[in-house]
Amino acid sequence: MIKFVNVSKVYPNGSVALENVNLEIGKGEFVTIVGPSGAGKTTLNKLMLDEERPTEGTVLFENVDINTFSRSQITALRRRIGTVFQEFRLLPNKTAYENIAFAMEAAGKSDEEIVSDVPHVLQLVDMADRMFHFPNQLSGGEKQRLAIARAIINQPEVLIADEPTGNLDSRNTAEVIEILKKINDLGTTVILTTHDPQLIKAVGQRIISMERGRVVGDDQRAATVI
Repeated sequence: MIKFVNVSKVYPNGSVALENVNLEIGKGEFVTIVGPSGAGKTTLNKLMLDEERPTEGTVLFENVDINTFSRSQITALRRRIGTVFQEFRLLPNKTAYENIAFAMEAAGKSDEEIVSDVPHVLQLVDMADRMFHFPNQLSGGEKQRLAIARAIINQPEVLIADEPTGNLDSRNTAEVIEILKKINDLGTTVILTTHDPQLIKAVGQRIISMERGRVVGDDQRAATVI
């Protein structure tokens, strides 16, 4: 589904973010990309979204080089990929319901679809009882679950979760990981990036290890420790 072929990324200041990366992520996989800060994880995500372009190599989505896409094709691509970040990025003046409804409105969904789908997705992330709460009334874990709900409301094929548990305690981290697993079980490809190697015990599945912009390990054995 997503493929990096001999991809390198060097920023204008000379910083090497990625060096000759080759990897493939299949449809329906749950992939954890682990590595210390500066390993290149976030740059990988930006390349998938065409927010950055490789200095060398090719990034493919369904066997098509995304760097050949027109602006409208890039917009369509980004609608197929949901994103969740460490910082939540919620709209502070809108309730949980309105944060998700806003994402649906931006995608051109009807009022009927919004009324039908928003409560359903809030229930999926265990936030049905927080529907009319504003972000400042939510805990950190609740904010992240709301951010996940917003990211998946338009049924993306891929969900990128970039350090989504970085600001959470262990209990909320476990809850977020379980929700990501549930989303993956429903058929969405999940790409989780983290600097915390302990998370791989909770996730299992496929683990890609990065250091200094290079892939140094690709372990497809499921973890047995929960």
